[in-house]
Amino acid sequence: MSPLKAFAIACLSVSMIACQPQKAQTAKPAATKTISAPEFSAVALDGSSVSSDELKGKAYIINFFASWCPPCRAEIPDMVELQAEYEKKGFTFIGIAVNEDEDRMRDFISSNGINYPVVMIDQQIIDAYSPYAQGGLRSIPTSFVISADGSLSSVVVGAQSRTAFADLISGALESGGQ
Repeated sequence: MSPLKAFAIACLSVSMIACQPQKAQTAKPAATKTISAPEFSAVALDGSSVSSDELKGKAYIINFFASWCPPCRAEIPDMVELQAEYEKKGFTFIGIAVNEDEDRMRDFISSNGINYPVVMIDQQIIDAYSPYAQGGLRSIPTSFVISADGSLSSVVVGAQSRTAFADLISGALESGGQ
């Protein structure tokens, strides 16, 4: 066999060995850290008390919104329907009104049939939730999903569909054994 032919066969062999598919390695995810829900305490516009302590064992979504925000307004009818559907299963929405006048917000709640507590935003609530939103609370709507086990399960920015909210609610209820 000529040296040139031997060299060509050697190169071809090396290429074939190098191009053999290898078994894929699965990266093991790092242990995920459970984040406890931020603590807060407030009085809703209907006069009821709302706090993280009172909500222990319950799944809930804190939804930062405003009456003047079109995407916020778009998701409210679905939230009202889902509140009625999931309330008996241990779930509630908590609305946090951003940059609103109390009287105007009370009218908005009434005219939209909002059936869950709505709280006016304050510095304590901003301080509690802002660290958990990438870049802080910069846009509305922003929703924080708290599982029945008391953990912050997700933060979603932007308007959500009824289906997306229902999936978030189901996951939050399941994590607490509901």
